[in-house]
Amino acid sequence: MDSAELLDLLGNENRRRILRLLARKPCYVTEISEYLGVSPKAVIDHLRKLEEAGLIESRVDDQRRKYYFISQNLRLEVSVSPYGFGTKSAYPASRSLDVAATCHHLKIDFSAQEASEAADIAEELNDLKQLENELSMAQRWVQGKLADVMEQLSEELGTDDTRLYADLLRSLAEQPMTTGELNEDVEAPRPVVEEALSELAERGIVGRTGDEWRLRD
Repeated sequence: MDSAELLDLLGNENRRRILRLLARKPCYVTEISEYLGVSPKAVIDHLRKLEEAGLIESRVDDQRRKYYFISQNLRLEVSVSPYGFGTKSAYPASRSLDVAATCHHLKIDFSAQEASEAADIAEELNDLKQLENELSMAQRWVQGKLADVMEQLSEELGTDDTRLYADLLRSLAEQPMTTGELNEDVEAPRPVVEEALSELAERGIVGRTGDEWRLRD
């Protein structure tokens, strides 16, 4: 399920409350109904939608009661600013991921040793929670810095279509590209991209060598 569908699904407060409850422990319909203060029929409808989305699963215990539980880890991110809107959903990365090698802008000092005893597990849990909080703060800082840079770019170019120019410059910061490649990379109509490139070239920000555009020093 894509992030837009997830947002629609989680737009319902009772479904969010169900997930909050299931994050504590597996529950059956009657427990959830009492917790929410709504009818079992309404709860079953919410559970069906969450199950169809793959967010929860169910099992039957020895007393033939049907328990529901969250099926897997999932992260949903929403970014809203004057210069862009985006949503992203992702499952946890593989445990074998080398964060230091993959995330070049992230400096992290975290032991890779496997926790074995309860005290070790508690310490690792505390370290991870602190890291989660720090990463959340870092994301907020990055979003603020991005907004500042976009505002500076808007003032520099004197245009309302800052996002397009920013996407073009970001693409060219990675490597020289042709108009066609830029057209695909920024997902904008070719005439619009050509007009923006011409404007940037007139300002001396980009230049063209053969078929390729590049940032000027």
